Amino acid sequence: MNWPDRRVLDLFGIEAPIIQAPMANFSTPAMAIAVAEAGGLGSLACASLTAEQMRADLIAIRAQTARPLNVNFFCHQPTPPDEIREAAWRKKLAPYYDAFGIARDTQVPSVARQPFDGAACDIVEELNPAVVSFHFGLPSAPLLARVRATGAKIISSATTVAEARWLEERGCDAVIAMGAEAGGHRGSFLATEMTQQVGTFALVPQVVDAVHVPVIAAGGIADARGIVAALALGASAVQIGTAYMYSPEAKVSAPHRAALSAVTDDGTAMTNLFTGRPARGIVNRLMREMGPMSDAPPAFPRAGGALAPLKLQAEANGSGDFSTLWAGQAARLSKALPARKLTLLLAKEALAQIAH
Repeated sequence: MNWPDRRVLDLFGIEAPIIQAPMANFSTPAMAIAVAEAGGLGSLACASLTAEQMRADLIAIRAQTARPLNVNFFCHQPTPPDEIREAAWRKKLAPYYDAFGIARDTQVPSVARQPFDGAACDIVEELNPAVVSFHFGLPSAPLLARVRATGAKIISSATTVAEARWLEERGCDAVIAMGAEAGGHRGSFLATEMTQQVGTFALVPQVVDAVHVPVIAAGGIADARGIVAALALGASAVQIGTAYMYSPEAKVSAPHRAALSAVTDDGTAMTNLFTGRPARGIVNRLMREMGPMSDAPPAFPRAGGALAPLKLQAEANGSGDFSTLWAGQAARLSKALPARKLTLLLAKEALAQIAH
């Protein structure tokens, strides 16, 4: 394949400059295998997996493909519980509990979003994935050194030029330039003001100019036109998430699939209601009635615990009113195809446009 920029292809040992976004809770081993077998970089999201689940999934993937794999981790700084703030959040949600007939004192689950730690690093050392990616910055220097010693390539997301420079200074082999259009959690770790987040096609060329490592464009890319545009702006590859959520391999609830099928260009918004951290999702009842951004939710990831009973009840009734309906702004450009077929089609159409 005659791609104009081979830096990421050669760095990761892949055939097409297409990276499947990890998408914690929504991507699956089957998706990673399908993308890898099509020549892209398949990804396994580990932020919500136990060590045992992570090991089992990696072994299952390895049994079906020898292609390079990206293993992704969160590396946020855990915050201690804040009982006062969590009680205030429960109180704010109380009218919804009452409407569903859920007792206000219902025990809510703790939300598992563990940052990358020694146990996860042990598995990386044991199973040796080709690429290890991080969200919300990077882990501590000793853990990062252990990952690098395995020979894995290290990448992470930047939502500003300053974050991209920070990642390069700490040894990232490539930087993901994550525009404001992207679905799911923002990768921000230095930037805190969400109203100043930069769009993909303004961010990518500025990051390309600011760093020497290859740049991977993410956000608002769902078809061949987006891929070609990102490459024209200096990106060496693209990371695509929302388009893969339409595939049968995606672990997406029925209400979420229905919302994806009906979403409009202006149907998503940045919100912190569901986890306590900004993320882009399809606007639903909770976002409309509370406003998408609020000071009320407790710190990431604890906001989701009190929402769990509401989500469970609503989804049982076929509604996504209290669910994390993550999606990017280009969702309407997506084609509902199996992950392998989608990857091959995106690569073929992008190459055809480049040749033309």
